[in-house]
Amino acid sequence: MQQSSTTQVLYDKLVNEEDARVCTAIAPEACQQVPGNFFRLIVSHFLSKLGDACANPKIVLPWVLESLSAPAYLLGFLVPIRESGSLLPQLVLASYIRRLPIRKYAWSLGALVQGLCVLGMAAVAMLLSGALAGFSIVGLLVLFSLARGLSSVAAKDVLGKTIPKTRRGRVTGWSASAAGSVTVALATGVIVYQPADNVLGAATVLLLLAGVFWPLAALCFMGIKEYPGEVSGGANALTEAWQRLSILTRDAPFRRFVITRALLLCSALTAPYYVALAQQYLGAQSSLLGFFMLASGLASLLSAPFWGRFADVSSRRVMMFAASMSAALGLVVFALDYSNIGLSQLFTLPLLYFLLTISHQGVRVGRKTYVVDLAEGNRRTDYVAVSNSVIGLVLLLMGASGALASAFGYGVAILGLSLAGVAGAFMAFRLPEAGQ
Repeated sequence: MQQSSTTQVLYDKLVNEEDARVCTAIAPEACQQVPGNFFRLIVSHFLSKLGDACANPKIVLPWVLESLSAPAYLLGFLVPIRESGSLLPQLVLASYIRRLPIRKYAWSLGALVQGLCVLGMAAVAMLLSGALAGFSIVGLLVLFSLARGLSSVAAKDVLGKTIPKTRRGRVTGWSASAAGSVTVALATGVIVYQPADNVLGAATVLLLLAGVFWPLAALCFMGIKEYPGEVSGGANALTEAWQRLSILTRDAPFRRFVITRALLLCSALTAPYYVALAQQYLGAQSSLLGFFMLASGLASLLSAPFWGRFADVSSRRVMMFAASMSAALGLVVFALDYSNIGLSQLFTLPLLYFLLTISHQGVRVGRKTYVVDLAEGNRRTDYVAVSNSVIGLVLLLMGASGALASAFGYGVAILGLSLAGVAGAFMAFRLPEAGQ
């Protein structure tokens, strides 16, 4: 792994390890390019994560729809479309991506389309209103999610081809940390500067920024030095997709991982209820949004490098510990809500949300590293596509059942999801170590 440059020096300082056997899982020629690819991946992922923060479907998009007087029922479709729309088609997309010897261009194409979709949303916010604006944004979100699915399948395979096993978690960790630092700056701006008469304008600026970040990420990703990998034949994509679903019945470790990942959705699905509880106890204080954004950014900034390094040691244990933390926080929030103690204080729920986001970062870094390390070559692409498609379906089902939360209260919804997190932590404990 010899590369005489500033990049090599910085890489050595960040990794701070010597291991002559580290490149055994990637091609020898790819091993020579690891330092440069390491930083190109970090920068491109940083830019895409920053785009995600600026076009947050839990904060920014609902804000835009409400400001444009779009139908209220459209709000319930934002998160399911954003997540499931990018996950469900991946079985079919993987059939095409696996035929490409060079797959970085698939990720870049997906990132470019995401940027164009978000710029389209900004244009809608400036030009349209009412139902037409709402359906236009939802339609663009569908295209955005499909493009995101294309990038998701390609990303993990490029990562597996260009970065050794014991370095992959740090790519995700450092990029999330850098994006978190910028999110902190954005949140500080929301807290300090809150123009009450320009709410839509601020959201539009965020969408415009997101629309710039993704094309920049695409350009950076295209600079990765990727060497041709194995490809498969020209079978029908739908037929191949159906056949690959049989992996769930044949491959016990992978099947247990998918079940574990489904249970670990608790860390993501409980987050909106923390915000809703805060609004319930404190009202729609203008500074509250900024504090939640600040909590999210600080959590990514501080925790992602730790989880990334931990995942390079044992991604299974990262999932186990992070899920346990998320579940424990949910039980605490339920107890506080049930007893009506403490949640009316301004900083209580943002602080708990900060801890929840730390645990969610661990879940994300752990499961992403685990599935990349679990297999090699096209098998890895199949694992990513099958697991993402199944999780996309689970998200849709859980999103539909989420309407029941309004009948029992946010605290009860958090309790139920946290109990699923307990089961997820137990399943993670039973998983084998990836790559062993």
